[in-house]
Parts: sequence; C-alpha cells; structure tokens
Amino acid sequence: MNEPIRDTDHAIHRTSHLGYESENTYSGVLSFMRRRYTRDLAGVDVAVTGIPLDLATTFRTGARLGPAAIRAATAQLNEKMHPWGFGPCDHLAVVDYGDCPLDNHRPATIADSITEHTRRIIAGGTTMLALGGDHFVTYPILKAQVEKHGGPLSLIHFDAHCDTWPDDAPDSLNHGTMFYKAIQDGLIDPKRSVQIGIRTWNDDFMGMNVLGADWVHEHGVKATIARILDVVGTNKTYLTFDIDCLDPAFAPGTGTPVAGGLSSAQALAILRGLVPVKLVGMDVVEVAPSYDHAEITAIAAAHVAAEMLCVLAAQRR
Repeated sequence: MNEPIRDTDHAIHRTSHLGYESENTYSGVLSFMRRRYTRDLAGVDVAVTGIPLDLATTFRTGARLGPAAIRAATAQLNEKMHPWGFGPCDHLAVVDYGDCPLDNHRPATIADSITEHTRRIIAGGTTMLALGGDHFVTYPILKAQVEKHGGPLSLIHFDAHCDTWPDDAPDSLNHGTMFYKAIQDGLIDPKRSVQIGIRTWNDDFMGMNVLGADWVHEHGVKATIARILDVVGTNKTYLTFDIDCLDPAFAPGTGTPVAGGLSSAQALAILRGLVPVKLVGMDVVEVAPSYDHAEITAIAAAHVAAEMLCVLAAQRR
C-alpha cells in the first residue's frame, strides 16, 4: 500500500495561514513556527519579522543572530499550547515576513529602515511581532506604531534594566537609552507604563512604574498581573520583552545577563494574564545565541513569543 508522501518545507509550500503541520525539527526551512514566508499580508492577522541588529549594544554583541535562533527553536512548537488548550495559529493567520533589510555599512540609515519596515507591515491592520536584535530596535518600531495608532502608548516592558539612561550626547542612542528618548519624544506615556523584572540601579526611571524582580518574587504572579492591568488600563499598549528579564539560569545567552531575575515559569504566567490589554505590537529581543547553552535561551524566547501570540488569539476567539 502506497502512503501519500508527506510534504516538507511548509515555510514555502503551505497554503493556509491557519493550523499546523508537523515537520522534523532538524530539517527544512526554519521559519517562525513553520509559518509561510511571504510579504503578502492579505488576510494576515500577525506578521513575525526579524530585526538582526546588534550595533547598539553596550556589553556583549551577538543579538543579530537572535532572530534565526528563535525561529529554529519554534520548530518544536507545532501543537496546542499549555495551558491554553489551543495554539495561536488555531485562531490567528500568522506568517513569517522575513527580516528587516539593514545596511550595516550605513548605520545612520538603520533606525529609519526599521521604522519604514514596521510601517509597511502594520499599514493594513496586521499586528507585528518583532524578533531582535538588540533592544534599541524597539525605539524605531514605536515611532511607526505611534504614527499608526496615535500616542503616547503605554509600554509593558520586561527587562533587567530600565533602559532610561540619559544621553551622553544629543545624538547618542543605544539599547540602554531608547526609552529615555521615547518618553522625551512623546512615544510612550510613563505614568501608564510598567517595567517588570528590573534589578539594576538607575537614578531616574522617568516616571515609569517599576515592578522590580524582588517585588515580583515577594508579591507573586497574580499581584504582578493586577498591577500591570491597573497601570495600563484601556490605553493602547506596546509589549516588549528583553530576554535578560529572565534569570541567567533560564537565559544565559544574552548580552547583559543579571542574576536574580524571573524564572521562565513566572514570566510566562504573567504574559498569560495580559489578555485584557489592548496590544498594538510586540517584540522579543536580546537573544545572543553565541553565549547560549543547549539553546535554552532561544527556547525560552520562542515560548515567550508563542505566549504573546496566544494572548492575541485569546482576545480574538
């Protein structure tokens, strides 16, 4: 009896943006969750895109390799997600839009390239999930999001660092100063924004609400979710997750690891509580696979990204 030949390379051949197809994790084109690679956004709910940049780091480089590592790790995620009881692609049409084109030989053009890339994706109502790349990439993304949705936006920011360091010079912008700039530029409302997992010192948090790692450990997941929802309320919100929010035991492969962070279980549980939030866009950043061990950082980031999609799916069911 001849069995039908099972197709492979669903990133190229799949015809539906919904549902799942199993494929060996070690072969084929490694798109995000084996979604189709396409720039056609007709009927697409979410476009996942990579922003392979690490020119704005202050410690260890390597985050430019993050998008590829996260995509590879998502090859394992082809089933219903626990504890949701569904997978994001059961309810969302998701594609892999490929990477943002960047000219590293002309660094002055990079921020505008990221903003324009974001504009193209979100212009027709598609939600963008970005895979970094260092955390600077959130700043040019926010510019396009505010153009589209109005602002200032609320920010839900998972991180070990507040990223509100003041500039040493007017033209200085890196992965530790971009939210200082974003607040100055009116892109985010600090009073309606919240940072989770912070455990490094800063003289000025720019008015943002800070739930440090110690606070989360002491008060727990439910209290953290309640506080986040209270802060952002009904405001349109951008969600950004720096993987160094997690303790290095769960995410060693990052540029600026800091001990004492959240566990992956804590972070995922908090993300699941964000269904009431009006999310306009999301990113997962700062995965540096050169420092990873057994791919555990990439796996953690893949699960963070998948949980973000499940939150959107739960909103639209």
